[in-house]
Amino acid sequence: MSEKTQSESPMLKHFFQVKAQYPDAMLLYRVGDFYETYGEDAIASSKVLGIVLTKRTAGNGNYIPMAGVPHHALESYLPKLVQAGYKVAVCDQLEDPKLTKKLVKRGVTELVTPGVAYNETLLNGKENNFLAAVAFESNCRDSAASAGIAFLDISTGTFRIAEGSMDYIDILLSDLAPKEFLVERSYVDGFRKRFGQKCYVTPMDEWAFVHESCYRKLSEQLGTGSLKGFGIEGMNLGITAAGAILFYLEMTQHTGLGHIRSISRIDEGDFVWMDRFTVRNLEIFNSLAGSEGVSLLQVVDKCCSPMGSRMLRGWLAMPLKKADAIRERQEVVSAFYDDETLTAQVRDAIADAGDMERIISKAAAGRLGPREALQLARSLDCVSKIKALLKGTPLKEYAAKLDECAELRDSILRTILPEAASQLGKGDVIAAGVSQELDSIRDVLVNGKEILLQIQQREKDATAIPSLRIGYNSVFGYYFEVRNLYKDKVPADWVRKQTLVNAERYITQ
Repeated sequence: MSEKTQSESPMLKHFFQVKAQYPDAMLLYRVGDFYETYGEDAIASSKVLGIVLTKRTAGNGNYIPMAGVPHHALESYLPKLVQAGYKVAVCDQLEDPKLTKKLVKRGVTELVTPGVAYNETLLNGKENNFLAAVAFESNCRDSAASAGIAFLDISTGTFRIAEGSMDYIDILLSDLAPKEFLVERSYVDGFRKRFGQKCYVTPMDEWAFVHESCYRKLSEQLGTGSLKGFGIEGMNLGITAAGAILFYLEMTQHTGLGHIRSISRIDEGDFVWMDRFTVRNLEIFNSLAGSEGVSLLQVVDKCCSPMGSRMLRGWLAMPLKKADAIRERQEVVSAFYDDETLTAQVRDAIADAGDMERIISKAAAGRLGPREALQLARSLDCVSKIKALLKGTPLKEYAAKLDECAELRDSILRTILPEAASQLGKGDVIAAGVSQELDSIRDVLVNGKEILLQIQQREKDATAIPSLRIGYNSVFGYYFEVRNLYKDKVPADWVRKQTLVNAERYITQ
């Protein structure tokens, strides 16, 4: 499309300006009640989503392909685009169209990719959804070269880093199975040749892998001036990879990261490492017989919560090697094995808690709905039950580490209605008694007609105007209407807004 054609359609001109900032993403552009796509994006989205491909005028007698989805159905359509391999940039209206006569201000509020997602339809509850970044010391095709790697699951807050040889990095990538890889642009070709062509790779500029700036970025996120307390101070390549992830999240408008307050290192000597061929042949995660077979994970995963399933998967991917760590885990397992009643009670409480990790992450990102907030409160109540159950048992030291966040739980239950609407703006959410202003507004909404009649009678009595009535129009809202016969009785502080043949209309300040 020529610049001249674009200039004759201000909205399309802005669309292409935004598109130029995200050339590798499909741009969903909010227009009224729809998210629309244009040009090649429209053609692609119509095929993936099975929606109608149409066209709209682009000025000078030209037309451009167009396709769109209702804004309220975005959560249904978005996963299909990402699962089809697209990055999706969501461009929202940043102001109320009713309050401006100019082109509505719009901006990208989120960039959704396979490795950065909160949408439950994009996530497997039993797996972490890792975003990985790799920082190379030198040529990534050299097996003897070192690299640093970081893994972040933004949906749970799990953040880990490691360093080692290319073979070690290959094992980590196989075991933790990231959904997306961040790689410095100049290393992308070498990365694909070394680790596989099917990897979903996002190239990043060199500045995002500068160690000093990555160190500062990671320290700021973790709220510390030094990384020594996390045991990663000397892991320069790993820190660089972790910082690159944080820069990427900033670039993609993911700034709600309050749940990411710690990071852990993966030490090569702590675990038994299996290459991808060993993992495949042992059928740990997938059966060689395909859908007709059963993997080890499917046999042993009887977890009652998604959090447990993710933890178990991690244990199988990275079996412990050190005796002390193995004994500590065995002691916990033994305590539950020896007390069937305790085990059943704790399992019930965990099952009721739901997926706390992902609920907390959505809260930090500002994506928590009213009902999810209630689920968080119920989850915290389950933590209280578990803490009480573990007291007086061999596991009492673990009970002491549990924080039921009673103040937060009580605040949620006190503030939000038990049967709250699923989304803000879709019904009542806040309980009565929380806000006097809100209670007053609700009273007007419910009893508005009666309140107007009371005001009308009050003013009739005060002014001695028996025919006074309250009316409404879209120009100046509610008004008092007084017949000409009684206009001499109108109070001096009333403001006349309209004169009719037989009456006048007034408002008050």
